[in-house]
Amino acid sequence: MSHVPTFELLRNAFGRLVFNDQSGVTLEGVIPVRSFPITDPDQGIALVDAHGHELVWIERLIDLPEGYRQLIEAELVSREFMPEIKRLHKVSSFITPSTWHVETDRGDTSFSLKGEEDIRRLTNSSLMITDSHGVHFLIRNRLALDRHSRKLLDHFL
Repeated sequence: MSHVPTFELLRNAFGRLVFNDQSGVTLEGVIPVRSFPITDPDQGIALVDAHGHELVWIERLIDLPEGYRQLIEAELVSREFMPEIKRLHKVSSFITPSTWHVETDRGDTSFSLKGEEDIRRLTNSSLMITDSHGVHFLIRNRLALDRHSRKLLDHFL
């Protein structure tokens, strides 16, 4: 069940999100920011202005009218780039730096891992790996990876 928000949200001719509050304030270029982008992506989303100041807090995305929800989801997709690793094909070496050849939800790729500190545990089973260019790769559930992938990954954990 959606409720009526106390703001208006639309996209202008330049593709930027425009926020209007009930007091008549209009701001262009607002940005949605997830509080828990990996563990709970549809809960706790803030709309912030260009300076990072929170304009409105959205407890649950599902509570918004369909049109607003679609605008926010489209903006989030365009801003967030975090390929999910589905399989590790091979690594060049078990010491860092090393080159990883992986299959992601966006296709096969390779990247360079500078150091083991660039593998961060998010939960007991999920990891975020940052490559040498600052791109983040997600392993949503390392325990669900195939045996070969888990074996390669275990050398770095």
